Amino acid sequence: MSGGVLVALAVVVLACGAGGALARGLRQPAVVGEIAVGILLGPSLLGWVWPQGQRWLLPGEVLPYLGALGDLGLVAFMFLVGLELDLGLLRGQGRAVVAVSQASVWVPLGLGGLLALGLYGPFAPEGVGRGEFALFVAVALSVTAFPVLARILTEQGLYGTPVGALAMACAAVVDVVAWCLLAVVVAVAGGGGAWAGLGRAASAGVFLAAMWWGVRPVLGSVVAGRWWSGGGRDAGRDGGVVVGLFGGLCLAAYVTDGLGVHALFGAFVFGAVVPRGVKAVERAATPMRDFAVPVLLPLFFVGSGLRTDVGALGAGGGGAWPWAGAVLVVAVVAKGGAATGAALAVGRSGRDAVLVGALMNCRGVTELVVLNVGLGLGVIGVELFTVLVLTALVTTALTGPVVGALAVRGARASRGAA
Repeated sequence: MSGGVLVALAVVVLACGAGGALARGLRQPAVVGEIAVGILLGPSLLGWVWPQGQRWLLPGEVLPYLGALGDLGLVAFMFLVGLELDLGLLRGQGRAVVAVSQASVWVPLGLGGLLALGLYGPFAPEGVGRGEFALFVAVALSVTAFPVLARILTEQGLYGTPVGALAMACAAVVDVVAWCLLAVVVAVAGGGGAWAGLGRAASAGVFLAAMWWGVRPVLGSVVAGRWWSGGGRDAGRDGGVVVGLFGGLCLAAYVTDGLGVHALFGAFVFGAVVPRGVKAVERAATPMRDFAVPVLLPLFFVGSGLRTDVGALGAGGGGAWPWAGAVLVVAVVAKGGAATGAALAVGRSGRDAVLVGALMNCRGVTELVVLNVGLGLGVIGVELFTVLVLTALVTTALTGPVVGALAVRGARASRGAA
């Protein structure tokens, strides 16, 4: 490994750490600052004002190393996303969860698909079919960042409240649906015609069924043993649990990658089938969370930042900016409006309904993952990638202040009623 890689690693990790700390100081999720730093290190700022400095910091020969480490962090992150999904949140929330989650998936899918028909001409790469392009844009606008949403709820003191539980349960459902739809997009975009795409989609379904009804019970039986479930005397064996979990997520990612779906789908599903509430599993996930998220994941953000070129949106007379505004409006109105309307329809108060709508609009790193998959497949180009990255950044940045303002207003109303 060259010294250039070590320098780039140090600068990227420290810069993203500083960006995350600054974001938290501004009452924003850390991921907002980390994504922003990744964009600023790319051609949008550093490459624009000091191209020689960017080439020195991130020369071409170090990018494959950073990309590999970032991909490893991303796979581990997707495992943790699956692990944090608590489908138990759905109990007792049936009608509300079904209404809000399905509205906040299918309405953005429908409106996003319609918008994509207009985006197809100016933004679709050559050779990409209208159907796969529209489906990908629709999926990208329908996601919710489950991990970021959980952190916002914790920071705002809403975690565990009825409205927080509803938002978390809906985000869990949306995440599962969105990743399954993304697997379909990847399968269709993988080439070989419609039958090959259907075959890959069917393979993804078989993999999901095998993991849920085959691997999950086996893991449940394993963790029921004393070796896994013990207390302090078994804590020294946690290294073996870490190795087992990491090996399992890598194998699951390898299988789905080989099926032509995507490695991230396998890592996510493996995390979703690992049993919850087991001390050894929780302890083993902690070092992965403490290292992969703050150290490796920023390398993925920088990779995204290098592909994001805000200046390109102004080329050709700035014709891309009106489309960027349209994408942002559709993203906010479709997702937030649908979730708010559905929450009102099932009897939630106006404040709680708007709060749920604002929370479901949080896209964060989840959309960045989706967008990088689409860019890697060639379904979207750099211009639309940039537009959607900015949409993810703006919607995530808006979530915290809106939720905070509504929470304060609700607290004041409660004190006034008392």
